[in-house]
Amino acid sequence: MIALSTWLLILAFAVPMIVSPGPGNTVLAASGGQFGLRRTVPFWMGFETGNLVWCLVYGFGLSEVFARHPLAYSVLKWGGTAYIVYLAWCFFRSAGATERQDLRPLGFVDGFISLSLNPKVHSMILVMFSQFLSPGLPLAAQVLQMAVVFVVVGLACHFVWIYGGQVLFSRAQSPRAIRLQGLAFGACMLVVAGVMAVS
Repeated sequence: MIALSTWLLILAFAVPMIVSPGPGNTVLAASGGQFGLRRTVPFWMGFETGNLVWCLVYGFGLSEVFARHPLAYSVLKWGGTAYIVYLAWCFFRSAGATERQDLRPLGFVDGFISLSLNPKVHSMILVMFSQFLSPGLPLAAQVLQMAVVFVVVGLACHFVWIYGGQVLFSRAQSPRAIRLQGLAFGACMLVVAGVMAVS
């Protein structure tokens, strides 16, 4: 069993890392603002499924691949940048809709891909497992427990971003407001992609 003091350290690491601004939270907030909480749920669940999958993959050894092959991390970074540009294009396309119901929300697969191509997430998970796994405890139990806690913290923190996006933009329902939001969210995604490209 993981010690309580270790759990407190894991939470002290995970909460600020997950809730802090970054590419994933920007997309979640934009989706909440554009589509509302209910229509963002499939994207959100894809996002959290990605968290679970990558926690299991890293917990059981992928970190060694990145340590031995730095090019793999570069491929991930550029793939993530390209996907964020694709999401920007989706938001720019939504600027042509006249009603929110005309917009196609991002789906489960979009959420999974968005999370999977986000270098910040890979860094967080890699650090979490490299710092908090104990060689004296069974690996499988630790990885599963830490993965579940990471996903639960992600659900709570990401809800704040999605709901915040919805609240901020729920009053703007006119076709003009919808168009401006699509343009603004698309521009945000391009800024995120630019930052990812140069970081």
